[in-house]
Amino acid sequence: MVFRLTQSSVITAGLVLLFRTAGGEYDAGAKIPQSNQDTVRVLTVRCNSRESGAESIVFSDRGGKRLNTYVNSYVVFDLETTGISCENDRIVEIAAVKVIDGRVTEEFSTLVNPGMPIPYRATAVHGITDDMVADAPSFDIALKEFSEFAGDRILVGHNIHAFDMRFIRRDAQRFFSRTIGNDYIDTLPLARLYLPQLEHHTLSDLAGYYGIPADGAHRALFDCRMNRQVYERLGEEIRNPSEEARRVRRCPKCGNALKLRSGKYGGFWGCTGYPDCRYTEKKHG
Repeated sequence: MVFRLTQSSVITAGLVLLFRTAGGEYDAGAKIPQSNQDTVRVLTVRCNSRESGAESIVFSDRGGKRLNTYVNSYVVFDLETTGISCENDRIVEIAAVKVIDGRVTEEFSTLVNPGMPIPYRATAVHGITDDMVADAPSFDIALKEFSEFAGDRILVGHNIHAFDMRFIRRDAQRFFSRTIGNDYIDTLPLARLYLPQLEHHTLSDLAGYYGIPADGAHRALFDCRMNRQVYERLGEEIRNPSEEARRVRRCPKCGNALKLRSGKYGGFWGCTGYPDCRYTEKKHG
């Protein structure tokens, strides 16, 4: 397996530890051109892998791009956490399903010891208790294992732009002084674009709309399996959009759907990507 990391000024001890525990050698070297950017120095780490043709995961100073499309090879992932605050909460479970050419090839799942008590309100959602994670690995180990599993493939998940990506980017920075450079696809804005007739677009709502069983929701691996099926159905919507989907107004800044809202001075179109995107335009007529 080959890991490529954008190098800024120094290689941290944590990063070197990651390389060594991955079982390989490393050498600083090639300059790789970036589109319309100065060439950057990269560190290439070659590690032993049982998976033939294994790709590389990219840790970089800049996160990957969010895409609004369908691809047939990807890794759908999900997290369970101690709460919703990226400032204060921790990950207690991470799972992923690898899809190659539209076919599931491998699954990954591990509980994570968050190093803090799991609040009752969180356990009430996902059912994970302190006893269950007592002997689980810490997230620096789990993140390394997830990174090896995912490689450089596009990541897919539901509401990952606002939630899951923020958690794993935070911890990649915390443990390895870099962020996750993989591009990713969030099925929440995709559903808003291509299923505008639905009032709500939670993962369970989408599963219900497509007749996908939702029993066992809010455990990471089950949600990954359910999300994969939803994403495949959304792929059909993308290839053959409905008349309702064709009429959806899109934000010119981020590509998310625009929604008609009411404000102090009347109606306006606001981006559903708020608060990350604050684009608005006046309603005419």
